Amino acid sequence: MTSALEQLVRIPSDHLRIEALLELPENAQGIVLFAHGSGSNRHSPRNNYVARVLRDAGIGTLLIDLLTPQEDLLYKSQFDIPLLTKRLLDATEWVSQEPATQHLPIAYFGSSIGAAVALQAAVDSPHPIAAVVSRSGRVDLAGSGTLQNIHVPTLLLVGGFDYPVIELNQNAYEQMDCPKALTIIPGATHLFEETGTREQVAYQTTVWLKQYLQAA
Repeated sequence: MTSALEQLVRIPSDHLRIEALLELPENAQGIVLFAHGSGSNRHSPRNNYVARVLRDAGIGTLLIDLLTPQEDLLYKSQFDIPLLTKRLLDATEWVSQEPATQHLPIAYFGSSIGAAVALQAAVDSPHPIAAVVSRSGRVDLAGSGTLQNIHVPTLLLVGGFDYPVIELNQNAYEQMDCPKALTIIPGATHLFEETGTREQVAYQTTVWLKQYLQAA
């Protein structure tokens, strides 16, 4: 599906602006903000694939560089959950005010470290968040306080061979008191590079988000 709107935007956050790619299909049912993992950005092929499938299903996407290129070179910045959460919340605020998107329900997709950021932002956001999807998420980094206070419908997707992250997600799942699902995708490792696994992520993400964006 060709996007009705495709635009590189610069979102104000404190003393700087972060870049993001906004793409909206015709009559978008909602918008999904992507929080990438450490060392990744809006050009991530895995997240871009999921974003294309979402847009084909009528859902807009905002792929965000939560760090500047200089910050992304620093290990401490890549794991600075409060900083990354603040940036995602600033992007959420921008979406809620931008004429093209302000009427759309909002959801988050977080991968690896970005999953902890998405969960923290879902708890802290002054704007309603319809749903969250975590892919290979380091959801433990969100902290027990966040996990116990998340009320947003949350889908946890983990590869069947990603053993340490499976355990982390199982522990997080037990702490969460919200509509939730934990799906382990057979044959997949942390990056979902195996044949057919990326498609499974996109399919499960689309089903989950369409359900809750439409309800919102």
